[in-house]
Amino acid sequence: MTVNRALLNPPELHATARPLACNNSNMRTVFTAERLWDGTRLIDHPIVIVEDGRIISVGPRTAGQAPGEARVIDYPRATLGPAFFDVHIHGAAGHDVMEATPEALTAMGSFLASRGTGSYLATTVTAPLDVTLKALSGLAKLLEKSTIDGHACPIGIHLEGPFLSHAKRGVQPDQHLLAPDIVVFDRLFDAAEGHVRLMTVAPELPGAAELTAHATGRGVRVSVGHSNATAAETQAVIAAGATSATHTFNAMRPLDHREPGILGTVLTTDSLYSELICDGIHTAPEIMRLWWRAKGPQRAILVTDAMSAAGMPDGEYSLGGFAVHVADGRAMARGVLAGSVLTLDRALSNFVEFTGASVEEGLRALTSNPAAMTGLADRAGMLAVGQQANFVAVDAAGKLAASVIGGRVVNR
Repeated sequence: MTVNRALLNPPELHATARPLACNNSNMRTVFTAERLWDGTRLIDHPIVIVEDGRIISVGPRTAGQAPGEARVIDYPRATLGPAFFDVHIHGAAGHDVMEATPEALTAMGSFLASRGTGSYLATTVTAPLDVTLKALSGLAKLLEKSTIDGHACPIGIHLEGPFLSHAKRGVQPDQHLLAPDIVVFDRLFDAAEGHVRLMTVAPELPGAAELTAHATGRGVRVSVGHSNATAAETQAVIAAGATSATHTFNAMRPLDHREPGILGTVLTTDSLYSELICDGIHTAPEIMRLWWRAKGPQRAILVTDAMSAAGMPDGEYSLGGFAVHVADGRAMARGVLAGSVLTLDRALSNFVEFTGASVEEGLRALTSNPAAMTGLADRAGMLAVGQQANFVAVDAAGKLAASVIGGRVVNR
């Protein structure tokens, strides 16, 4: 039998593929690398065996040999880790999640998969209530069917709005912001058929704590953000059940040494998870290092807050229905940053470079931490037997070497 060797991207890692059996629809694929981080531990010289798109074995290479009939793909100087999970993303590849169409999610899913993302929360923006309800209804139906091979899939919804601060709204449309209202929330939750997994709320708004407790009781994680809250107002919502903070530093009351506000509370509450947009535009590298020291490997979450221009050339795009101009990596609307064009693979390499964190610490911040925060560890953020074979290979600098979704190598 002739063994063919094909060089997989990127060439500097010398990944090799060896097809050992042909015309076998049930053929296993074996992946090997220098190290593997499975979401909880590091394994040296790992072997991952995949069949029918799922992981059937994970362990050190000495624990067993590759099956005789298998395609072997080796990344000799890379680290394998779970595929990325983005809990805050509005769009990509020219599409917005609020389009709520198969075409939009398919285009997004194909692009995101090529950048290492396996799962995401489809994130809405503030809009007229009827528009949001229609989008949520459409997304709910699509979430039930989002199992396209080789594509990143939405596994829940993040409501970024309408319960946000007028003072810290960013580009969220002022006229459509609402005070926290349990009846309105229930309408949103029901339109989404229970798929709302995360919701951003400004703690200073009247009724924020009551809404937080109610939403938490329905299985929704509440994130504090888009807020001008004091420390006491933020602490009250955390006591009511809030578990995370939305794009920390951005659209937040600035830190003051006498009134720490929402930001001081987020940085010093050890139990609270905290998002960060690690593109070097939303947050300076020095502030990233401060955030990393404050939140540490257990509570840090990297997100993109990407909008439809991610993966597209400079130009005019849409975010939830309003125009955004994109140039030189910045997405702007009315003179304010309007999301980003960041991808999580770039966020990882930026994070490693800017903070000095290890690759596995960076992987934790965009895999197991967001999965734990959302309660979705059974669907994302782990590399384990029985789960869908969604994982990445990254080099020593955190740069993406390969993206494997459903057992298929899908990156460029």
